[in-house]
Amino acid sequence: MQTTHKPVLWAVGDWNAFFGFGTNILVNMLTLTALLKYVLKLPDALTFGRILPAAGFMLFLSTMYYAWMAYQLAKKTGRNDVCALPSGISVPHMFVVVFVIMLPIGAASGDPVKGWEAGLAWVFVQSFVLMIGGFIAPFIRRVTPRVALLGALAGVSIAYISLRPALDMFMDPIVGVVCFAILLANWFGGVRYFKGMPAGLVAIIVGSVIAWGSLAMGFHIGGMSLSHLGDSFASFGFSIPIPALGHVFNGFDYLAVILVTAIPFGIYDLVEAMDNVESAEAGGDHYPTTRVLTADGIVSLIGCCLGNPFINAVYIGHPGWKAMGGRIGYSAATGVMILILSCFGILAFMMAIIPIVAISPILLYIGLLIGAQAFQETPRVHAPAVIVALIPQVAGWGKLQIDNALGAAGTNAAAVGMDKLANTGVIYQGLDILGSGAILVSLILAAITACIIDKAFHKASAFAFAGAVLTFFGFMHSQAIGVMKSPEVVIAYLIVTIFLFLCHKNAGLLAKSPVASVDG
Repeated sequence: MQTTHKPVLWAVGDWNAFFGFGTNILVNMLTLTALLKYVLKLPDALTFGRILPAAGFMLFLSTMYYAWMAYQLAKKTGRNDVCALPSGISVPHMFVVVFVIMLPIGAASGDPVKGWEAGLAWVFVQSFVLMIGGFIAPFIRRVTPRVALLGALAGVSIAYISLRPALDMFMDPIVGVVCFAILLANWFGGVRYFKGMPAGLVAIIVGSVIAWGSLAMGFHIGGMSLSHLGDSFASFGFSIPIPALGHVFNGFDYLAVILVTAIPFGIYDLVEAMDNVESAEAGGDHYPTTRVLTADGIVSLIGCCLGNPFINAVYIGHPGWKAMGGRIGYSAATGVMILILSCFGILAFMMAIIPIVAISPILLYIGLLIGAQAFQETPRVHAPAVIVALIPQVAGWGKLQIDNALGAAGTNAAAVGMDKLANTGVIYQGLDILGSGAILVSLILAAITACIIDKAFHKASAFAFAGAVLTFFGFMHSQAIGVMKSPEVVIAYLIVTIFLFLCHKNAGLLAKSPVASVDG
């Protein structure tokens, strides 16, 4: 019921959340800028004149929309503690579209612009998967145990959000570990800094001082360079996003390649968005799943049509920003900041002046909170289901590391030989099967485990059957969509389906027996 309550647009805690979330988005923007410039080798005019302004505009629309949703929720409920959903460019997708779509197609065609066009078509397809999926997501949320949604999210946070920043921190510990301690002392320990300065800002300042100070003394801590700083000024200017529909449709020449990953990752987005909405609800803020997914699809489609080859997604981390005091303003302020940085070519300068390792601890902090939430916001007896949900994500991450290492050596797992890898303790095939479609695998396995713990064997049987269907069509345990890609896994899920259904029938009989009642 609507109230006359007028929500506060900016709270004191929004400063902390703004510097935390803003630097999170900034490091992602800096990362994708490096991918466009140094990996894909796209022309600077295209990178800074078209792609980044389009990405910035998409992020501006997304963050403003979720700030508006938070305002409406706060007005409806009369609360002042409502926190906007965080959103931005999906980090896993960033690497997938670059290394699986844009880079191979650009290399094969001899024209990196062709790779960019294929990336646009990839996002175009995914946008519609998201919009259509938004209407079935509420049903999936209702029937799926919370531990399965939060557990899958925890797996993503550990494998793809926490590990890379942690590794970066210890490769450059004088900056990374010190900045991490600064953040932990404030966000977990309650330590306040000079005049209430946000911990994220303090960490960036301290990290930058250490990095540039070491350079002045002849060291290279933090990877700073005067030559890179000088080169960054060449990117200054002003650009606005312009329509790129012709380039989008040119990318459809590679539709067969695009569909192999676009549909599975669209489903990944669907599940991840549900997880993140569930995470926000566990933190006290209820947002309609359909509206969230539809918004992600529409915003991504707009960005794509303007030249941005990266998908938008609701982010992991709502509980973290809310715990910092973030409310409505931090989301809108982040969108405005990124729009300005993107349209004025300032990102290249930011890449040159701030050590990335000073920002990495913020991502690790968010990963810690999300991993903890899976245990804190679910029944204690479901803890084994959380652990089950973590394993496929770690398997997927491990396979990715092996593939990248072998690729750098000019070879691959098949060329090396599965037996040779197995003899060294690398069970590559197991990592491949378990880690493919990891977020869906995590969700299904955690749901089965939780339902068994609850002795809801009929529900566990239904989830096992869902696992069989998803695997049959290649959405799980397979690198690509297709029929019966992993037949042994399909058969295994079907046997488990029957077994759990029989357990359900047997449990019904046992419930009527005196012995079963005493044992229960």
